[in-house]
Amino acid sequence: MTQLPPDPRGSGDQPPVDWHALLAGERDADAGGAPARREPAPEAGGAAASERPMTRREAREAEQRRVALAEREVVDTPKPSRAERRAAASEYDDGTGPKRRGPWGCLVGLVIVGALVAAAYFFLQGPISAVIERFTPAEDFEGAGTGEVVFMINEGDTGADIATNLVDEGVTASYDAFYDLLLEESPEPEFHPGAYLLAERMSARAALDALTDPSTKLENTFVIPEGTWAKDALALAAAGSAIPVEELQAAAADPRALGLPPEATSVEGFLFPATYTFAPGVTAAELVKMMVDRSLQALDEAGVAPEDRWRTIIKASLIEREAGLRDDFYRVSRVIENRLDPAQFESGLLQFDSTVHYGLGDDSVVTTTDAERADPANPYNTYVHPGLPPGPIGNPGDLAIDAAVHPADGPWLYFVTVNLDTGETVFSATLEEHEAAVERFLAWLDEHPEYGG
Repeated sequence: MTQLPPDPRGSGDQPPVDWHALLAGERDADAGGAPARREPAPEAGGAAASERPMTRREAREAEQRRVALAEREVVDTPKPSRAERRAAASEYDDGTGPKRRGPWGCLVGLVIVGALVAAAYFFLQGPISAVIERFTPAEDFEGAGTGEVVFMINEGDTGADIATNLVDEGVTASYDAFYDLLLEESPEPEFHPGAYLLAERMSARAALDALTDPSTKLENTFVIPEGTWAKDALALAAAGSAIPVEELQAAAADPRALGLPPEATSVEGFLFPATYTFAPGVTAAELVKMMVDRSLQALDEAGVAPEDRWRTIIKASLIEREAGLRDDFYRVSRVIENRLDPAQFESGLLQFDSTVHYGLGDDSVVTTTDAERADPANPYNTYVHPGLPPGPIGNPGDLAIDAAVHPADGPWLYFVTVNLDTGETVFSATLEEHEAAVERFLAWLDEHPEYGG
C-alpha cells in the first residue's frame, strides 16, 4: 500500500497520520465528548491493535466528515505563494517521479517537433499538392455571362480546341472547367462548325449548353480571325454560309474584277478579318466581294492612298503575323522600316520566319530549319531575298494596318518573342543584344516542346 505524502504545511519529521485514531476521535466527538487526542501509532501488537473495527456505515460517515473538513480548510487557508508551491513540489519529488523540464528541455522538444514537421512537409508536399490539385475545382465563372461574343467552331475542331478557344476569347475562365465537363457528359456532346452567339465570362456549363443549343447557332454568320491565310478564310466562309468552298475559290480567282491593286495575283491580304452576317441566299461572288470591300474600306479609313495599298497591305500582313502585344505592332513596323533602309541595315534582309512558313504553306510550327532558311527556291524566304516578300502573307486587321502607316520611333533592327504564351517580345538595336534574347527564346522552347521547337 502506498504511503500518503506528508502534509506540506507540517514539519519534515511529522509521523504518518493514524487514520484509525482520527476516525475514533471523530466518533467520540459526535457522541458529545471531546475529540480524542492524536497519539503516535503504537508498536505492532499494542493496545490500539485490539480496538473494535468500524462498521462500513461508520467508515463512510467518517470519510464524508473528513472531506467536508478538508474543504473548509482549503477555503480558510490562504493560497500558498509561488515560492511555497515550488518548495512543496520539491519536497514531493523523491527522485522517482516526473520532474519539471527546464527551458533547454522545452527548446530541444520544439526543435525535434519542428524537424519532424519539416521532414513531413518535404516528403509529402508532392503527394499533398497533387491531392489538393486533384480535388480543387477548376477556375470557373458563374452564370450566363454578359455582352455578346460571336464564337466560331471551325471544321475539325476537337473538344480540346474548343476549350482552348473559349478561354482565348474570354468566354470561359479556364480550359479545365470546360474540358472536364465534356469528359463527364454522357453521351458525348456533338459540335457543328459555324458561328455561335455566346457571352463573356460564362460558366463552363452555360457555354456548353449554348454550343449544343441550335438556337444560338448563327446560320448566316462566320468569323475570320486576324492573320488568317486566304485559303483558310474561304474555308471559314464556306462553313458559315453553307456555300461550297470551290464556289468561293472561283469567285476569288479574279483580283482585277474585285478592285484589287494591279500587283495582286490573289485575294491574299484583302479578305478582311471580321464577323460577317449576311442575308439568306447570298452568292459566292457577293460574299467574296463583301470581304474585299471591307478590306479596302479599312485602308481608306487609315488614310492609305490607292497607289500605296499594295506595299501597305504586305507590311501590315507581316506585322499581323509577327507581332504579339498591341504596342509590339508599332515596334515591328519600325524594325521593318529600319531593315529596309540601306543606311541602317546593308543587307536589306527582313529574316522573318513567318514569310518562310507562308512560302512553304505550313505554319504548324513557329521556327524554321537551317535548310529552310537557306532555300532560295522559296520566293517568300526573306533570309535570302532582300526587301518585302512578293505579296501579303495573311489578312491583316485594323491595328496592323494602322501600325504599318504609323511605325514607332526607335533604333531597333531585331526582335524575338521570348515567351509564346505571354507574347513577351524583346526588341534590340545590336546583334549582341539580339543573340542574348534568342538564347532566352531557345531555352523557353526547350521547356515547351509542344510548340515544335
